[in-house]
Amino acid sequence: MLEEPTQGLVVGARASWSGILFPNPADAGLDATDVDVQTDVGSVPAWLITPGDSPSTTWAIHIHGLGSTRAGTLRGVQIASEAGLTSLVVMYRNDGEGPTLGTGRSDLGATEVNDVRAAVRFAQENGAHCVILFGWSMGAAIALQLAAEPEFRGIVAGLVLESPVLDWVSTIKANCARSGLPAWTGALALPWLDFRPLARLTGLANPIGLRHFDWIARADELTGPTLILHGTSDTSAPFELSTRLRALRPDLVDLEAFEADHTMTWNSDRERWRAVVTTWLASISIAESSTG
Repeated sequence: MLEEPTQGLVVGARASWSGILFPNPADAGLDATDVDVQTDVGSVPAWLITPGDSPSTTWAIHIHGLGSTRAGTLRGVQIASEAGLTSLVVMYRNDGEGPTLGTGRSDLGATEVNDVRAAVRFAQENGAHCVILFGWSMGAAIALQLAAEPEFRGIVAGLVLESPVLDWVSTIKANCARSGLPAWTGALALPWLDFRPLARLTGLANPIGLRHFDWIARADELTGPTLILHGTSDTSAPFELSTRLRALRPDLVDLEAFEADHTMTWNSDRERWRAVVTTWLASISIAESSTG
């Protein structure tokens, strides 16, 4: 979408496309309450959205991606709310709204997962019997980590993954190619993230275990129903990885392909996106069992 500029336009200024249609819950027709989630790095703000007056024991936790904001997840919050789920829209460290640590650089989900883990516990402490994790881009990488943790077996009932990062190595290489760089530059970038002396030089407190984020290699660790919505023209998170994961785990993974770029599937076909997610939620008996 095109956003109204907050400052005057300047000749030569850069512009970019955004899939974010709703800047805040009210614009999405949602009634949100501001809450604080306590994490190991302090208090992290979140939006709590309860549908109607009925108590819900199934919560949807919405996790935005790298370089985006929690407003981007409101496209999915609408569907969760219509399905009768309570939604918690979270932030995390170094995302521009949550706490800033160190140099403020992202750890690609390696430490951000701690803040979302605290959000799942917050949901449990406030009446959630199970949760659905809605992860967008890097938020999907975070959701996959949490779903595989023993602590949340039986708690995480399913995953809705939009344009998921399923392997950082492949994703970094794809982004280098998108930027017009030679293919080999992606491989050169990797040691600067996962080799401690080099990682420190980039401003990272600790190296990032990139292989831990390879869900093609870890496909056997998937534990619950997973819906992937992915654009075939995605130039950031390779669509091919989603097709491979679907082929490896057809028992758990449903894949819906759209003619869209990264995190733009909802924008490309809003009605189909809504119908797919609504039907999938009903198929795993979440919508029907969310109240009571």
